[in-house]
Amino acid sequence: IPTAMLPSACVLVLLGAHIVQAAGEARDSRLHWEPRCQPALPDRAASTAILPPHLSGLWISTGCEVRPGPEFLTRAYTFYPSRLFRAHQFYYEDPFCREPAHSLLVKGKVRLRRASWVTRGATEADYHLHKVGIVFHSRRALLDVTGRLNQTRAGRDCMRRLPPARAWRLGALYELRSARAPADCLEALGLTMHELSLVRVQRRLQPQPGAAPRLVEELYLGDIHTDPAQRRHYRPTGYQHPLQSALHHAQPCPACGLIAHSDVHHPPVLPPLLALPLRLGGRWVSSGCEAHPAVLFLTRVFAFHGRSRSWEGYYHHFSDPACRQPTFTMYAAGRYTRGTPSTRVRGGTELVFEVTRAHVTPMDQVTTAMLNFSEPSSCGGPGVWSVGSERDVTATNGCLPLGIRLPHVEYELFKMEQDPLGRSLLFIGQRPTDGSSPDTPEKRPTSYQAPLVLCGGETPSSYRPPQHSPLLQKHSSTGGLRVAPLPLLPLVLGLAFLHWL
Repeated sequence: IPTAMLPSACVLVLLGAHIVQAAGEARDSRLHWEPRCQPALPDRAASTAILPPHLSGLWISTGCEVRPGPEFLTRAYTFYPSRLFRAHQFYYEDPFCREPAHSLLVKGKVRLRRASWVTRGATEADYHLHKVGIVFHSRRALLDVTGRLNQTRAGRDCMRRLPPARAWRLGALYELRSARAPADCLEALGLTMHELSLVRVQRRLQPQPGAAPRLVEELYLGDIHTDPAQRRHYRPTGYQHPLQSALHHAQPCPACGLIAHSDVHHPPVLPPLLALPLRLGGRWVSSGCEAHPAVLFLTRVFAFHGRSRSWEGYYHHFSDPACRQPTFTMYAAGRYTRGTPSTRVRGGTELVFEVTRAHVTPMDQVTTAMLNFSEPSSCGGPGVWSVGSERDVTATNGCLPLGIRLPHVEYELFKMEQDPLGRSLLFIGQRPTDGSSPDTPEKRPTSYQAPLVLCGGETPSSYRPPQHSPLLQKHSSTGGLRVAPLPLLPLVLGLAFLHWL
């Protein structure tokens, strides 16, 4: 595959293989990159955004999703040419979506407005809810929801419009919003559909062994705030895991048919997944360009060294949703603790990560100028920053203009899965939407970012490409990063967080 077709994280792996291999023959190289990402990432093909988005049709989850809380769910959304929509959300008591708890039926109308001024590549939309109903599939879920309603005045007002809780039955549909009961029930339960206010549709080709590539259509809807108390007022700036078209989805997909043919009374029960133990050794990369809340577009590359429990990572930041216009790259490294099973998020593993080293490479003129105008010794010591030149910011305890603090500790959540293609996936905890740091056990994530894909086995003790490599210097100054407000870099595993200058 030509490297021009790949996001820069994989370009780094492919080109770096030749750079470091040659360097290693002359001296002791820190990493012998091997171009093993290419066969491990068959879906790294060019994608095309559809503007304006075409929503008509059925869009489905491709597996069990985890929302902050944690909440485990699958989704099936149908959009009609008349702008009406019908959404099914199926909630579960387990992280494998095999034990249905309750289902929501949401009906309403959505109207696309204009290209987003905040999140490039997205379209803003307005929506109006006509009806929201709930069906309980377990006694525990029924008692949980009615208990939450009784905790607030709005919830008690809602309960007066519904049958007495003792009369509620499993499998019956109860209206939480209708012409008779407008919004109090939704407010009491913290339910919103603000995800419909930010929309992106894209198409990509999925390579097929021995056959022509398969068209895949994806629907990205707005992200869910990590703090449930903020969800009613939050307007998305990033995305959830995408839904896929029921007609044009990735193959194989054991869950797709089950979700597509389910309804509010018959939630899908997903097939069992092979539980993978958390084995971090190896190299992991983003499977595509990632859009994070607060207008961050990036790709990630990590190496974990299991024997020493040390890690290293690259964050490649861009100003565009296709990850073609680089703004800066950050390298960071440190150590992590032995993992313990999470008692809050079943299937997850809790770890503590420490960041002890960081390097920054500005990749465009705007970022370079910002760093050159920073206070002396606030970011890498005195000197002149230049495009494509890496500088160590460890001695200054980070980089104040970019919000990087060293040393830094974070409480993390990890899990591993195997997808239907047999690839190993690594899920790392979702970063707080408000830009804060999970620097205490109470702030540990309860959901995950987009998965990373394993592209190599156990690595040597260090994997950094040579400093000032030709690869970093070859990028042109493609600009696009706004001077103000400027999204600041989230550090390792999202370790320094977004603030506005």
